[in-house]
Amino acid sequence: LRCATDHNLDNTTAMLQEWLEAVGKDYHSVSWKVQEEPSSYPDELGPKHWSDKRYENLMRLKQEALTYAREQQADYILFVDTDSILTNNQTLKFLMAQNKSVVAPMLDSQTFYSNFWCGITPQGYYRRTADYFPTKNRQRVGCFSVPMVYATFLIDLRKEETSRLAFYPPHLNYTWAFDDIIVFAYSCQAAGAEVHVCNQQRFGYINVPVKAHQTLEDECANFVHLTLEAMVDGPPMQRSRHISLLPKPLTKMGFDEIFLINLVRRPDRRWRMLLSLQELGIAPRVVDAVDGSTLNSSDIKVLGVDLLPGVVLGWIFTSASSLQIVSRGLERSVVFEDDVRFEAAFPARLQRLMEELEGAQQDWDLIYLGRKQVNVEDEAPVEGVRNLVVAGYSYWTLAYTISYRGAQKLLAAKPLSKMLPVDEFLPIMYDKHPNEDYKQHFAPRDLLVFSAHPLLVYPTHYAGDSNWLSDTETSTIWDDDAKKTNWAGSQKTLRDTRGSTGHLRSAARDEL
Repeated sequence: LRCATDHNLDNTTAMLQEWLEAVGKDYHSVSWKVQEEPSSYPDELGPKHWSDKRYENLMRLKQEALTYAREQQADYILFVDTDSILTNNQTLKFLMAQNKSVVAPMLDSQTFYSNFWCGITPQGYYRRTADYFPTKNRQRVGCFSVPMVYATFLIDLRKEETSRLAFYPPHLNYTWAFDDIIVFAYSCQAAGAEVHVCNQQRFGYINVPVKAHQTLEDECANFVHLTLEAMVDGPPMQRSRHISLLPKPLTKMGFDEIFLINLVRRPDRRWRMLLSLQELGIAPRVVDAVDGSTLNSSDIKVLGVDLLPGVVLGWIFTSASSLQIVSRGLERSVVFEDDVRFEAAFPARLQRLMEELEGAQQDWDLIYLGRKQVNVEDEAPVEGVRNLVVAGYSYWTLAYTISYRGAQKLLAAKPLSKMLPVDEFLPIMYDKHPNEDYKQHFAPRDLLVFSAHPLLVYPTHYAGDSNWLSDTETSTIWDDDAKKTNWAGSQKTLRDTRGSTGHLRSAARDEL
């Protein structure tokens, strides 16, 4: 095992030392190289700027590791950068079994980014090809010949052609960019060593790199987002038990309360949301949802609830639970359902939105943080507040903020006596619902409702996805317990085509 770390502004060295003290005995030998000073490069513009000096240092370190492996007469060498997170403990065995000169496990990210290129120009730059997305999305599965892999890859040192591979100095005929991954790609090409990437299994993740002008805090936000995405898509990342970390300080982001609505019989969703909010530094209060699926029409009448015709029992849990929350008399609160996928830097973006709203002295009753926009027309922007629009007719209440005034307006409408799904009730209350029969039951309809744009959360799954499960859309009509419903193909449950890449939108699409 060979570890190298240098030019750090954080506690990387201390964490590595703690880990090595615990696991070093499991390795044949451990080589440890640390350089605490200086903490920056003389030609860098910032901690995330890849200057020539930084590239040269990394190439030298990798060459030292390659030389060391050859001196030890190793059969293989596995390179793993610190932005690679391997979750599959069979990765090494799998790569060795492929019998390739240079082979990489395809790593997933929260965007289109991965650890391979499918095309390269004669000048050594990235070239778009028709093969990249089918490979990245696993629409084609296997081990494929590619011009470049990086971040995590295995070299078979037993093969004759790999004896000519080098990271530094660059090949005598090298004229491409001074960049470690391109230098190595050229070396493979010159040595006749074929490079492969394999995607048959899920091996792990790679963090999307930030741009040169960004900060360590930006990179941390990216990594938190990657961690949350892994919780949704799986497999989740597991922190090493050999690393001791102080618990993150949790806040309410300036709100009076952060609520999480969850059914007791859905502990998996509760666990994921609580872990996600902990990663984001948010302190929630869990509200046990009213479980409409356990009620029949007689139970509902005993509770003093009256539903409008055609309402599905499963809808009761979100509606009744939301009303429990808004009746608490809080000045400002946030409500999350338990099937939420967060956008990158969620806390900072929400706090910035609320600060701009206050600075513009804009009144508000409710703000959607996640929803499905029903109508195709554009929604008017709110003057003086970036990324906020006047909400039109919307489905879903994935997440929203609500003010005391907004809560009082909702309660004054006496919704328990004429209950609807909450995502139908809200558009009625801001007078954007198309159903005139429903609207006549509620007055006044003057709720002041906006929406984040782009949205800050999306559903974890949509109807048609393999893991989609709705507790509201597949139950019985409240006044006919024998009549089952299945809204799996309704417009309410289907993916919003305008937001079909919603959780990719905030990450720039030009990483490649």
